[in-house]
Amino acid sequence: MSAAKVKAQKLIDENQVDDGAAIQDALEEITSQRSVPNIFIAKEHIGGNSDLQARKTELPQLLKDAGAL
Repeated sequence: MSAAKVKAQKLIDENQVDDGAAIQDALEEITSQRSVPNIFIAKEHIGGNSDLQARKTELPQLLKDAGAL
C-alpha cells in the first residue's frame, strides 16, 4: 500500500491475532464471504481481490473519499 501512497486505516491479519477464527466467522456472517482478503473501504464491503480489481477505475475516488489518499 505504501508504494501507492495509500494510508492503511486498519489491517487485520487473522493469522496473527488470538481471535482470528472468530473474526473470519463474523465477517462471513456479515458478508457471505469466507475467503480472504475481505476488503472494506469506508465501511463499504468491496469483496475480495477480484472484486477490487473489477472496481479499479472507482478505486482512486473511493480512497480519496475515505481519506486514505
